[in-house]
Amino acid sequence: MKTLFCRVGLILLLLAGCFASEAENKIFRGEIADSQCSLNIHSLTRSHQEMLKSKSMGGSSSSCTLYCVKYLGGDFVLASEGNVYRLDDQSEHVRNLSGLKVKITGTLDAKTKTIHVVTIEPAE
Repeated sequence: MKTLFCRVGLILLLLAGCFASEAENKIFRGEIADSQCSLNIHSLTRSHQEMLKSKSMGGSSSSCTLYCVKYLGGDFVLASEGNVYRLDDQSEHVRNLSGLKVKITGTLDAKTKTIHVVTIEPAE
């Protein structure tokens, strides 16, 4: 009897794990930015606006993003309709899309506001 309960419990745990890991992919759209500007670490407008006016970190959103990631400890994020989502993908591919509007397919960890990136491409 004890063995039967253990087997049933094990099967239930395996089934629960299968359902929990089946998060649906969603589409996210926005701009690849940096956490420094997007999270108001050195920007009052949650954007590159102040940095672009001063030209202290380049003259474009892309150059500002790259500067903040390389020299100020920022991470690449997706800035979308007032929300900021961290990206688990910090690769060269994302770096090449900095400052651009993109379409990301992936899953969102709502607790950490992190997108697990499955695909990322320039928005049309």
